Amino acid sequence: MSNFTWQKSSYSAANDDCVEVRSIDGVIEVRESDEEDVILSTSRPAFAAFLRGAKNGEFDA
Repeated sequence: MSNFTWQKSSYSAANDDCVEVRSIDGVIEVRESDEEDVILSTSRPAFAAFLRGAKNGEFDA
């Protein structure tokens, strides 16, 4: 991911309520599409660890 444009999952289809991500100079930014002014920033390793945890069910309630 080396694109400054926001990207969302292909699973989101036409839904406007989704999480979007982008990478700028090695920093990963995350936002909700309906709250464009609220942006969370993290490192690539931290984001990769988050994705691994999500895939492994670590955050399931």
